[in-house]
Amino acid sequence: MQPTELVWSTEQPNPSTRDIDTLGTAEVVQRIVEADAAVPQAVERVSGAIAAAADLVIECVSRGGTVHYVGSGTSGRMGVLDAVELLPTYHVGSDVFSAHIAGGPGALSLAVEGAEDDEAAGARIAASAGDLDLIVGIAASGRTPFVGGALAGARRRGLPTVLISSNPHAPLARLADVAILTDTGPEAITGSTRMKAATAQKLVLNALSTAAMVRLGKTYSNLMIDMLPTNAKLRARSIRMLEQGSGASADDCSAALKAADGDVRVALVSLLARVDADRAAAALARHPADHTRAGDPSGIRSAVAEINGKMVP
Repeated sequence: MQPTELVWSTEQPNPSTRDIDTLGTAEVVQRIVEADAAVPQAVERVSGAIAAAADLVIECVSRGGTVHYVGSGTSGRMGVLDAVELLPTYHVGSDVFSAHIAGGPGALSLAVEGAEDDEAAGARIAASAGDLDLIVGIAASGRTPFVGGALAGARRRGLPTVLISSNPHAPLARLADVAILTDTGPEAITGSTRMKAATAQKLVLNALSTAAMVRLGKTYSNLMIDMLPTNAKLRARSIRMLEQGSGASADDCSAALKAADGDVRVALVSLLARVDADRAAAALARHPADHTRAGDPSGIRSAVAEINGKMVP
């Protein structure tokens, strides 16, 4: 590729950092963080597109499909990071969110030359996807062939598609049902999209997957009721969440969690409705998580209302 072809915004020189190599450390850091300060506003401007993409994720997951993140280099790593963090946070595994990075797992720690140009490899991801799946392409430039292959392949199969890019004029946007185009502008270091563009991707992915998890009933209020308590800190957080959600004492919450065999949902209903774990579990079984239930996607409020003989919201 000739330098004259690098015409999109993330590849342009940033006027505010032209003299960055002449500055002392404190001034270098200041210039970088000043540039980064524009990223949240760029993400906020595309919040409507993020919401539209989240609705596609919700529809996919609720129907039993898999969300596929597809990217190369830093963009691919951002997808992997978001996907793997959903398991401990919301008990959602790779059967629901699957991340694909150009060059395979080894590319997470070592660049694989030429992998991002492999359009056929991207197409194979779409070809092997299920009929209910969603393809989410992540490409700072909005033109990566590996991502384009996946999006084009998904289009041929009639699968829904999303593109996350920092190029407002991303060529691959034409292959996306929803294009999330954060205009982050030139990087502090020209073309180094591990900086502002990657920060924007992290913010977009955080908002996208978290919004979907909330709407799919994975939270009660702002508490992670499906979190996997795999270490001492997280086990303590489970108790603290039950305190915050129910207003009960730490001792009562610990006892309720033990009686519920570690199930935070059951323990929470037990505490809120003041019933034993078996009755709480039975009520929850009649009110499972459901994104179409207005005001109570988790089913917690509905289960408590039923037990208390009140109108189910």
